[in-house]
Amino acid sequence: MSSIGKIRRLLNLMERLQSGRIYNTKELADFCNVSRRTIFRDIKTLQDSGIPVLYDASKTGYWISSGTYLPPTDFTLAETLSLMLLAQEMGSSKRGVPFQGVSRDAALKLQSNLPNHLRQYVGELTASVKINTEPQADLDGSQQHYERALEALTSRKKIRLRYNSLYDRKVIRTLVSPYRLLFQRRAWYIIGRSSMHRAVRTFHVGRIQDSEITDDEFTPPPRFTLQRYLGNAWNLVRERGARSDVVVRFQPLVAQNVAEVSWHKTQRLVWNPDGTMDFHVTVDGIHEISWWIMGYADQAEVLQPSSLVDLITTRVQRMAKIYKA
Repeated sequence: MSSIGKIRRLLNLMERLQSGRIYNTKELADFCNVSRRTIFRDIKTLQDSGIPVLYDASKTGYWISSGTYLPPTDFTLAETLSLMLLAQEMGSSKRGVPFQGVSRDAALKLQSNLPNHLRQYVGELTASVKINTEPQADLDGSQQHYERALEALTSRKKIRLRYNSLYDRKVIRTLVSPYRLLFQRRAWYIIGRSSMHRAVRTFHVGRIQDSEITDDEFTPPPRFTLQRYLGNAWNLVRERGARSDVVVRFQPLVAQNVAEVSWHKTQRLVWNPDGTMDFHVTVDGIHEISWWIMGYADQAEVLQPSSLVDLITTRVQRMAKIYKA
């Protein structure tokens, strides 16, 4: 059996022994689907690792005293492995979630609490599993703004921003009441009410040029939620009053790949006899989804609405002129 398979068996064995009752070797062997001899070896491995597997002679069984493993968290080893994997991968400076590097330190602390013999197995397991995220936005120099926004959100203080606004096409100054911090589409965003716009807006942390927490307090609207704010936006940009039922037909070459992903909460798939797939979705605005559709080139055809057909037709014609030139 591979070392990873052995780790899984040891995890299951430990969880069973920590359950509060005493098990004999036959019960443990049946549970792990191995021989009693293997169970004896596994118990010795755990004991050699410093885990206090105890034997009750009167009941001829084994158990682990509660509260003796990974104090004071009382995490099971399976929970610890999951946290370590996520913390190490998401804390990566290149492929993880920006500004979460401290999670790697947390992973090391968790690993240091493992018994010596199991550290090698755990290290092998975490080294064998990788989580690759999409390329992240360049947020070098923006961590201070993220941390100030987080502090402002938790203390409910307004934050003053100097911000390079693509929407306004200029650098703006505004006072923001931060309702939420959101990581989506490769970057961090502040979502809150802007004094300049007199409305809730979305601010890309990487476009903040300067930030300052003020003494002005704010109270978030009791009914505010990200779901209400984003509505049926394809990603982040909600075009109010522009809800559309979109149908896109994907050719067999890409249909299965598209179908395997949950792109939107409203999506519905209809398979056709010729192997094509009709992708149905209801979105608040057609501009964001248009870029996604164009990424599939001639393998995607918009069936409705006509406004989206016209938008993509115009872009394709402009592209044709560029390449003909």
